[in-house]
Amino acid sequence: MANRILVVDDAAFMRMMIKDILSKNGYEVVGEASDGAQAIEKFKETNPDLITMDITMPEMDGITALKEIKKLDPSAKVIMCSAMGQQAMVIDAIQAGAKDFIVKPFQADRVIEAIKKTLG
Repeated sequence: MANRILVVDDAAFMRMMIKDILSKNGYEVVGEASDGAQAIEKFKETNPDLITMDITMPEMDGITALKEIKKLDPSAKVIMCSAMGQQAMVIDAIQAGAKDFIVKPFQADRVIEAIKKTLG
């Protein structure tokens, strides 16, 4: 059975890129969200195996959403997505419970490697 993934990014084209990489590699995208608050709602609705979470988003950023999702489900698996030069935020995210992070622009092999490692 395919692993179920929730894709969170405020840029629609970034979500599309990740969804494309995931579906080509046999993963099922069960939902997408464009900000942290939406991500939390979608998480509750879809109960995904993994979440790819953008760090910088309007309304609620990815680190805040990560912390809230971890409160709902401490075992939730989240991979953060960040642009170059967000090292401090990446450290915050790892401390808040993110399993890994991938840097934009996305490289398909790196995305899949991170997901496989996180899902174990």
